[in-house]
Amino acid sequence: MKLFFAIVGLSAVMQAQNVTLSSFALPAPSQRRFWTIENKIDVSILAGLVAADAITTQRGLNQGLREVNPLMRPFVTRGAEGEATGSALGFGAAIGFAYWLHSSGHYKAERITMRLMVAGESGFVANNIVAIR
Repeated sequence: MKLFFAIVGLSAVMQAQNVTLSSFALPAPSQRRFWTIENKIDVSILAGLVAADAITTQRGLNQGLREVNPLMRPFVTRGAEGEATGSALGFGAAIGFAYWLHSSGHYKAERITMRLMVAGESGFVANNIVAIR
């Protein structure tokens, strides 16, 4: 009988805590959507630039040039499959970092970071084109 009253008493206490917490809870902050038109365009441009970087890198390797980035070198020296893997990992990390900034509420930093990634990848593609000419 003591066990029964203990369970009922604890249930009542837990229910009282739920009511107390839910009645004083603050409303959730308004969350902006990640996949806005702006982000869709930025991600599409970045994906195109990553593909262009992969193509120009493989063309440069075929002409006798070497990969300068030590993190990507193990991937790109394995041919198109390695290049695709390295590019996918880099692209995923870039989008993941932008999403982390977005989810932590740093919307301006997210936009700036996306634009910097596009600008940096544009520079890599331009450098590859100049090197293979």
